[in-house]
Amino acid sequence: MPLVRIALRRGKSPAHLTALRNGVYKAMRETFNVPENDRFIVISQHDADEFEYDPNYLGIARSDDLVIVQITCNSGRTVEQKKALYQGIADNFSTDPGLRIEDVLINLVEVSKENWSFGNGIAQYA
Repeated sequence: MPLVRIALRRGKSPAHLTALRNGVYKAMRETFNVPENDRFIVISQHDADEFEYDPNYLGIARSDDLVIVQITCNSGRTVEQKKALYQGIADNFSTDPGLRIEDVLINLVEVSKENWSFGNGIAQYA
């Protein structure tokens, strides 16, 4: 069960936010074998003074349209799967809502299965 957190500057339309959620979910389904309906995505929008980034870190030219995606998931995926996920998210965001791939920053956080409770105070995967 991946938990996805998406952060961006305030002011995007509901359709833009929907495209972000759908783009991440589609890429996870295609590259990480995420089951259908395993969809837990939180979007937070920030004012300019709450959203700091370097516009040229590692030689990548970023704009104020930067979207930061953090995915917490079970460990165990291959490097190839991770690369495919990153590319899939960037490609999906480029198609809809039309972001530049330079404006897609992704951070993957892997945890062991016992670190999840899906409800009822139970560690369902432990």
